[in-house]
Amino acid sequence: MEPSRTLADRYELLSHIARGGMADVYEARDTLLGRRVAVKVLHSQFSSDEAFVKRFRREAQAAANLSHPNIVGIYDWGQEGSTYFIVMELVEGRSLRDVLRDDGPLLPRRAVEISAEVAAALSVAHRSGLVHRDIKPGNMLLAADGTVKVTDFGIARAWDDSSELTKTGAVIGTATYFSPEQAQGAPADERSDIYALGVVMYEMLAGRPPFSGESPVAVAYQHVSSLAAQPSLDNPDVPPDLDRIVMRSLDKNPDLRYQTADDLRHELLLFLRGEALATVPSGDAPTQVMSPSPVPPPTATPDEIYRQVAPPEPSSSQLPFIITTFALVVALGVGIFLLLRALAPGTPTEILIDVPTVAGMTQAEALLELQRLGFNVIPEPSASETVEEGRVIGTKPAAGEKAEDGAFIIVYVSLGAEAFPVPPLVGQDLARATELIEKAGLVLGTVEQVPDEEVPAGAVVSQDPPAGQEAASGTAVNLVVSTGLEEFPIPGDLTGRSEGDVGFILGNLGLSVVFDSEFSPEILKGFVVRTDPAGGATVKKGDQVTVYVSQGPEPVVVPNLIGSTQDQARAALEDLGLVIRVNAATVEVIAERDGLVAEQLPAAGVEVEAGTTVSVTLGKAPPPTTTTTTEP
Repeated sequence: MEPSRTLADRYELLSHIARGGMADVYEARDTLLGRRVAVKVLHSQFSSDEAFVKRFRREAQAAANLSHPNIVGIYDWGQEGSTYFIVMELVEGRSLRDVLRDDGPLLPRRAVEISAEVAAALSVAHRSGLVHRDIKPGNMLLAADGTVKVTDFGIARAWDDSSELTKTGAVIGTATYFSPEQAQGAPADERSDIYALGVVMYEMLAGRPPFSGESPVAVAYQHVSSLAAQPSLDNPDVPPDLDRIVMRSLDKNPDLRYQTADDLRHELLLFLRGEALATVPSGDAPTQVMSPSPVPPPTATPDEIYRQVAPPEPSSSQLPFIITTFALVVALGVGIFLLLRALAPGTPTEILIDVPTVAGMTQAEALLELQRLGFNVIPEPSASETVEEGRVIGTKPAAGEKAEDGAFIIVYVSLGAEAFPVPPLVGQDLARATELIEKAGLVLGTVEQVPDEEVPAGAVVSQDPPAGQEAASGTAVNLVVSTGLEEFPIPGDLTGRSEGDVGFILGNLGLSVVFDSEFSPEILKGFVVRTDPAGGATVKKGDQVTVYVSQGPEPVVVPNLIGSTQDQARAALEDLGLVIRVNAATVEVIAERDGLVAEQLPAAGVEVEAGTTVSVTLGKAPPPTTTTTTEP
C-alpha cells in the first residue's frame, strides 16, 4: 500500500514486521487506547478482488470470536478507501520457524509442551467450527514468557460454508505441512490440522520436515504416497512413546489419526507426566482414546531421562534376504538330488550340455533360451556399472561350461549401477554437504550461489537429485547454496522528505530504522537531512540505518554588546550571522559611556536563530552644567 501514517484516524503505523502471501504486518500504536498493536494490511493487488477481500474480512470476523491464551487476539477490522486491515494483539517474541532455523531441533519435552499448547488453540477453533488449514512453524509465535500463540486464521473456513471460496475447491495452505486430503484437493477437517501439527512436531524433533522436494507438487505427492521415517532415526533423544504420537498424527488415513485436538493434547500431557499412553490400537479401526483427565501447567523443565531411551533399529528391505534364502534352498535341493543320483545303482550316463552365452539378453530372453536347452533357471539380481538394468550380466556355470540336462543355472540380472540414497543436504553448510555426498558414494556437481532470506549464508538451499532418491555411484549432486540476504542500495532521494515517510520506506525494505537529529541551515525542521549509511550504499534486510532529522539552523548565542561602540557591536553581530538595529532613542549615561551601547535586546546569552535582529540603544551623556555667579 502507499505510505500512510495513520489508518482510520486511530492506528499509527510505526514499523514493518513481516510480509505474508496476502498481507503485510506492521507494528502500530492505537492512539485511542494508547497501546501497541499489530496491523495486518491486505496487499494492494488483492484489494480489488472481491473473493480475497471476502476471505480477509472472514479472518477478522471468525478469529475475533476465538478467545484463548494460545490464540493471537483480534481487536478490530476496518477499511480506509481501498485499504483493508485487521488490528491484532502484538506478540513480543519469535516465531517457531525462526527458532528452528536458528537453534535447530528442540528437546523432546519442549517440543511436546509447544505441541500441547497448539493443540489447545486448535481445540477452541475446532469447537467453533473453524479449521486453521495452514498450521506451520511460521504461524506459531513463542512469546517472551514461553507461551505459544497460534496466529493467521486467514484461510480458515467454516465446515458448513457454502460460499464460492469453498466451491472453488482450491488447495490452500503450505505444501510442506499439507495433509494427504488437502494435497488431493479433498475437504479438510480438524484431522487435517492434526496432521499438519504432526509435521511440525516431526520437524521440532528431527530438525527437518518428514518430506521435502524440489517443488510444492513433489512434496504434496509424498504426503499422499510416501511413509515418513520415525523422528528418532534423526534424533536418538526421541523416546518410543513420542515416536508413536508423531507417527499416529501423520497417518495418511484420517480415521486412524487422533480424531480431535483434545485427544492429541491428552496424549501429549500423559507423555509429559510420564504416564502410559491411553491409545489402544485395534486392527484397522480408529484408535480409542480415554477421556482427558486434569492437565498440568503448559510448561515444564526438560527431563534428561529421555536421553536414555534407545531408538528403534531402522527397517530395511527384505528382498535380498528372501532371494538369498530361496537360492540356498534350491542349491540344497540340487545337491541332495545329485547325491542320490550318484549313489543310485545303474545310474545312466549323464548328458552334458554346453551352457550358452546369454549375457546382454533380457531376463526373459535368457530364461527362454536356457529352458529350451533343458536347464532350470534361478534369476539373481546383481548391481553392475557396465550392464544396462534388466539385462543379463552372466551365468553360473559360465557360458561355454558343461552342465547336466535339468541342471540349475544361476542367471545374474543387472540392477544397473549400485544405487545409493542421496543424503538430505538442505540446511547443511557446503563443507558438510560435500562430506555427506562423498560418504554416499556420490560426487559434488555444480554449486550455484543465490541470495536467500531464510537460509543462512553458506548453507544449502536445494539439491538435485533430492534427498532419499536412489542414485548410482559417481552421480553428481548439484547444489544451490545461499549467499544470505540479498544486498540492495538505500534509496538516494530521501533528503528533504518527512521523517514519517522515510521511516515507512526504509521499514518496508526490511531495514531497522533508528532516528537521530542534527542542525541544518538548508533543511526545514522535521525533515530528513541524511541517512547513515548514505543513499546509494549497499545494505541487507535487517541492517540498521540511522536517519538524521533536521532541527533547523543551529542556534546562535547573542554576545554581550554593552559598552561596545556601534561599529564594534555591528562587527560582533555580523560575525555570528546576526543583524544590528540601532534605536533612535538614547539612554542617559555618564560621560565615560557616551556613544557606547547601553542596552540590547535580546539580552546577552540568549539563543536565537541565525539572521535574528539585535536592537541596541546607545548611551548619551547629559550636557555639562553651567554655574552663574551673582555679585553682591
